[in-house]
Amino acid sequence: MRPKRALNISNLEIEKMMNESKSKSEFQKLQCLHLRKLYPEMSAAEIARIVCLSQSSVWRIHSECIKNPDLGFIKDKRGGRYHENLTKEEETEFLSQFLKEATSKGIIVVSKIKKAYEEKIGHNVPKSTVYRLLERHGWRKIVPYKRHPKANKEAQESFKKKTSLN
Repeated sequence: MRPKRALNISNLEIEKMMNESKSKSEFQKLQCLHLRKLYPEMSAAEIARIVCLSQSSVWRIHSECIKNPDLGFIKDKRGGRYHENLTKEEETEFLSQFLKEATSKGIIVVSKIKKAYEEKIGHNVPKSTVYRLLERHGWRKIVPYKRHPKANKEAQESFKKKTSLN
């Protein structure tokens, strides 16, 4: 068995990054490195058991650290909108044409926005796509109240008493 190569990073730096980690996977990767630095005699299988990763993942993390001591591989690069039809800026520009109508009337019909959106991108989309677009840009769905705000409760009760079949 060949000897383990040393990691070119300090424990203090690893601990600092562990405190600042944003996700579980980042933390687990840093734990692998931390345990390797603290206990060089510990095998990858033991570290994997402690950190709840596979042994091959531990080997890969240690190997990446030896190759890239700047630890850029620790940060998750996933996230974002993978299947976006328009960029955020294009969406803002698209919604600006409906802003005037929304401010003057106080209400906007989503079916009009959906139709214009489909024309812009060139294919059909579900209505939920438009609702998510509006939510991303701070627009909100307003629904009517269940009863009229100026309704007279006493008049309604007296009407019920007069029209009852008893």
